[in-house]
Amino acid sequence: MRPPAGVADRVSSTMSPERIKRIGVLTGGGDCPGLNAVIRAVAKTAMLQYGIEVMGIEDGFLGLVENRVRPLTFKDVSGILTRGGTILGSNNKCNPRRFATGTAADGSPIFSNVTPQCLDSIRAHRLDAIIVIGGDGTMAAASTFVHAGINVIGIPKTIDNDLVGTEISFGFLTAVATATEALDRLHSTADSHHRVMVCEVMGRNAGWIALTAGVASGSDMILIPEIPYDEGSIASYINRRMDSGPGFAIVVVAEGATSRGGSQSVARIDLSSSEPIRLGGIGQRVADSIAARTSAEVRTTVLGHIVRGGTPIAADRILATNFGFHAMKVLMEGARGRLVVRESNAYGDIDLLTSAGQQRRVSPGNPLITAARAIGTSFGDSEELSSVLPGSSGASSPSAVW
Repeated sequence: MRPPAGVADRVSSTMSPERIKRIGVLTGGGDCPGLNAVIRAVAKTAMLQYGIEVMGIEDGFLGLVENRVRPLTFKDVSGILTRGGTILGSNNKCNPRRFATGTAADGSPIFSNVTPQCLDSIRAHRLDAIIVIGGDGTMAAASTFVHAGINVIGIPKTIDNDLVGTEISFGFLTAVATATEALDRLHSTADSHHRVMVCEVMGRNAGWIALTAGVASGSDMILIPEIPYDEGSIASYINRRMDSGPGFAIVVVAEGATSRGGSQSVARIDLSSSEPIRLGGIGQRVADSIAARTSAEVRTTVLGHIVRGGTPIAADRILATNFGFHAMKVLMEGARGRLVVRESNAYGDIDLLTSAGQQRRVSPGNPLITAARAIGTSFGDSEELSSVLPGSSGASSPSAVW
């Protein structure tokens, strides 16, 4: 990764900063807390620091397809720092290279490449560059415009925290805070009724939300896609905790988690979307397995889109503001096709194409996993407690661990 100040080796065919008079900004993919904070930072920096006009592209790339682009005034972007969602709207189905334009006789969608329409919109509104705010799917769609010669600067947005090239994306910390609060509430009711509470959280193929919120809430078991779980190990752990421990358990499950040798739980398939697989149902599957293998009373909660909503916490507001400022800074330094990132707590930028369509997943050796295992948290892959119980061969009473 290159720090923003090191611009000498960027693409040589850059647009001179003084030629940039008008930019577009769009928010693509799923919504998340902090989108408005980024729009605010981009627009205010453009207007106040560089005298650049800012055009808002509505509903992600769909706004370019349908030519729905409007000016953003200083008033439009004032007072929106604390608001959740996005004032521009978003869309997680529109990929201009594969856009559903009709329905075939068998009911399946017909896809077309509508990139030319998007380019017409860009030319019609005289956009010298586009600030694209989104995750891996949005950046994959944005790569189409990079290849077409449009200057695109990306800003990483996803509650899943799975964008390659950056250690964090805005929206993630608020999602974790929301999930943690929910798990805290489940803790008290689980304790009162001596139940096992299984909570399913978002994250797609990455376990960042489940891992982080699970550790923050003191969850007893964390199941993530990167560590396939074993139903027997889960049952053994639950039995020990219910019989000799505190008599209740909190299990947080990432929506993409799988059993050893099993497959992900798919809620539905949306063929009209560029990402047709919709995960869901793994929480109930785990709960059913626990109920069948133990005598515990089990309940299931699915947080779903709750973790996407609400006002961003302070850390996300700051992160979003920094990302928005650095996106404009990188653009005005003459960069093209870059993604603003943060690594080792320092802001920089990388080639946008290197992160498009990829996912950053949790390493099984992540330090947070190591720390969680050390305090007795199970990841469902083995009977971790047998190695940490006091006494010889793990034969002592499990109650000493709790």
